[in-house]
Amino acid sequence: MANMETALKEALTIEGAVGVALVDYTSGMALGVLGGSKELDLNVAAAGNTDVMRAKMRTMEMLHLGDQIEDVLITLGKQYHVIRPLSGRAGKGLFLYLVLIKDRANLALARHSLKRIEEEIEV
Repeated sequence: MANMETALKEALTIEGAVGVALVDYTSGMALGVLGGSKELDLNVAAAGNTDVMRAKMRTMEMLHLGDQIEDVLITLGKQYHVIRPLSGRAGKGLFLYLVLIKDRANLALARHSLKRIEEEIEV
């Protein structure tokens, strides 16, 4: 099991990663952030992506899908933004948010790595 700080550090080592956050989507607050830049304020991004998670959760509920979100991928011109909800009981209401530079990242490998980190994180 990895604590939050260790998990965030590990996520930032994913090829192409420029920022990562652990976010509470009930409040929109980032519990921890690592990386980012002047152009990438992870606290603002965490709050904005909370709306994405809430909207997707509501939509799934209205459609009675009875399934879980594995991850949400937002593809920009130069970046990938990956949102991965924590699946364990202790992580309910939390998600990992990872920003990758497209031309430096292997998306399949990044998703696989983020899944492993999500499964090991202890909050």
